[in-house]
Amino acid sequence: MKVTLISIPVRDQEKARKFYTEKLGFKIKKDDDLGGGNRWLTLVSADWEDGPEILLEPGPVHFEPCKVYQDALLEAGYPYTQFDVDNVDAEYERLTKLGVEFSAKPTTLDTVKYAILNDTCGNNIQLVEYLK
Repeated sequence: MKVTLISIPVRDQEKARKFYTEKLGFKIKKDDDLGGGNRWLTLVSADWEDGPEILLEPGPVHFEPCKVYQDALLEAGYPYTQFDVDNVDAEYERLTKLGVEFSAKPTTLDTVKYAILNDTCGNNIQLVEYLK
């Protein structure tokens, strides 16, 4: 068994596509029209194109419990998911220059360094660097 796809709830797929590709640097893997303004829109890491796909899921638009859960996580400051990076400080600097907002600046905690950003689509995303 292996993970091939994870879903991130977004309120606007097009806005999310722009943020995740233009700011975070992911690449589009699939973009299929499902009708009704919905798309099967998946992304992959630019340096791991055969890795797991991220589905930008319009769940909060169509399923109220998804929106309630997303709102609760955002309000509490909890990340929806985590992306590993080689250097949190470098990503923080790069993304800050692109206008990305962070609720937590790079912080070291035991064997990791992390920062938390707002994806502009209803989610906090945690960036993590594993320290040696």
